[in-house]
Amino acid sequence: MNLNQELQLANNRLDKLRRKLAGALDRGDQAIAGQAKQEIEDINKKIHGLKTKQKRDLGKKGADVTSLPFKRALTKAEQADMGKLKKSVKGLVVVHPMTALGRSMGIKEVTGFAPKAF
Repeated sequence: MNLNQELQLANNRLDKLRRKLAGALDRGDQAIAGQAKQEIEDINKKIHGLKTKQKRDLGKKGADVTSLPFKRALTKAEQADMGKLKKSVKGLVVVHPMTALGRSMGIKEVTGFAPKAF
């Protein structure tokens, strides 16, 4: 299971536990409420760890991409025919500003990173 799926499952479990806690508090069932609170704390710790790992992996990938010696913004024509561009440039990595990687790198326009000038 990948990191995003684990994070989604943990968030779903947290949502269920919060509803369970609300129901237990409405009923006045302190035993179940205490158990739900403990499980919520555990899930929150797990979610925090997963987000930290995700952020670290994203930073590492961003560092790998920025270490490529050549970068430039792609024109609209190049963006329209991305297949042709990727075939002509070996090792090209295209980063879009709306992806998680693009946001973490602070990119404002679609940028291509490559080992050689293109």
